[in-house]
Amino acid sequence: MEKAPERVRKPSPRYKVLLHNDPVNSMEYVVTTLRQVVPSLSEQDAIAVMLEAHNTGVGLVIVCDLEPAEFYCETLKAKGLTSTLEPET
Repeated sequence: MEKAPERVRKPSPRYKVLLHNDPVNSMEYVVTTLRQVVPSLSEQDAIAVMLEAHNTGVGLVIVCDLEPAEFYCETLKAKGLTSTLEPET
């Protein structure tokens, strides 16, 4: 009996959801919005992302597959925050 060649599954590319510094909304609003949009973020994680964006201009929200990354990015934008995607390298 001949064995079929094994299929090697390539992991799907991952994407970084980035939050850009926001001079308009309050820090509390940014943290609350991050937690609403990305339920896996703890309060401490959301605060860290907000502070990273505040201090450096951009903060890493989450790294995930393209579809959820697009959803998170678009939802953050819909709530008045500036967010972009970039491939994880």
